[in-house]
Amino acid sequence: MYKLKRLSNGLRIVTNAMEDRESIALGFWIGVGGRHEQSFEKGAAHFFEHIVFKGSRKYGCDQIKEQIEGVGGALNAFTSEEQTCFFAKIPAKHFEKTFDILADMVFYPLITPQDVRKERTVILEEIKMYRDQPQYFVFEILDRLVWPNHPLGESLAGTHETVSKLTPTKLRNFYDNFYHNENIVVACCGKVSPNRIIDVTKEKLGKIKRTGVNDFVRVESTQNSPRFAFHHKNIEQMHLALGMLGYNENQQDRYVLNLLSVILGGNMSSRLFVELREKRGLAYSVSCSSKSMHDTGIFFIRAGVDNQKIVKSMDVILKELRRIKRFGVTQNEFQRAKDYLMGQLLLGLEDTMEHMLWIGESVIAKNKTKTLREVIRDFNKISKDDIKRVAKEVISEKRFNLALVGPINEQQEKKLRSMVE
Repeated sequence: MYKLKRLSNGLRIVTNAMEDRESIALGFWIGVGGRHEQSFEKGAAHFFEHIVFKGSRKYGCDQIKEQIEGVGGALNAFTSEEQTCFFAKIPAKHFEKTFDILADMVFYPLITPQDVRKERTVILEEIKMYRDQPQYFVFEILDRLVWPNHPLGESLAGTHETVSKLTPTKLRNFYDNFYHNENIVVACCGKVSPNRIIDVTKEKLGKIKRTGVNDFVRVESTQNSPRFAFHHKNIEQMHLALGMLGYNENQQDRYVLNLLSVILGGNMSSRLFVELREKRGLAYSVSCSSKSMHDTGIFFIRAGVDNQKIVKSMDVILKELRRIKRFGVTQNEFQRAKDYLMGQLLLGLEDTMEHMLWIGESVIAKNKTKTLREVIRDFNKISKDDIKRVAKEVISEKRFNLALVGPINEQQEKKLRSMVE
């Protein structure tokens, strides 16, 4: 049973005891990500995620890694559009030491000029790496199309220019603004009692008093015509991403969109996988997914296809989208999609780390948790007609955004534009 507790200083703790496991997954969640940055500090959230590992008040860089990995644990972090998370998975008996390390990293990072200089070069290489990988770079282009002139449309890691200008002072100011008590959640799952987690948090962090902000630029969701961006790159395969605005995290129809994405491209029995890969051999990889955020969302299809077959591949994708809008789905594929989603969720929640990520993200985003039973109940309310209704609403050609990376020629570009304009 999930337990959510708020300390008197504003820190939130969410726990789930899994006594039959031998591990504990612990995460410190902060409600800040790429969308909270101003243009001059783009990449600050991601940069800060890196710099925290360089050392804290009590622990040096080597100590942070060695004391967790040295007992068989794993330590990592990630930055998304709206959250940052520092997390570890360890054998249960090492919980308190791991908590102390993560807490010190998050609440007392050093941010020295020397470390900032060194880590800047690492991040600049990371930016180059993702730009060199078209399957990732195409999503950066897609985001810019879906959310033009908005922080969500800019690179999460920043640019060479913005990262080069991030100083220790700017990083510290960013930290002071967003790393405050009301904006931090401690999430823990595994072989430890909720009361112990709460007690340890009170002991180590209960006297900290920090305030700050949590502002972000809201999205104006308006699009009345399709948008295109083609990045010419001399590679062996075309990488396309077709995206459109979806639902935010509070809209109930986001669950319907989850099912629609499974039916279209969520697994090997999905429509696009069968039509593009199995029947026609046009693509090796093809998938469909959706993502929800505070005030917006995205529904997208991605594929890596033969350079000479990009137009044919796009034609197949568009036909499947139009077909599902017109005819809906069969009872069989509708039920299989529900069973698949619930099965994937159930299998994931057997792992302490996946369970921690599940409840931690829920609390940092919406300040509440949902049990598996509640999620199943929500999905059971969905009908076949809902799939068709949502498909008609979301899959609107005037809201299409097509990003492509590869050696596209002028004739192919004109043909792709004409297919949806």
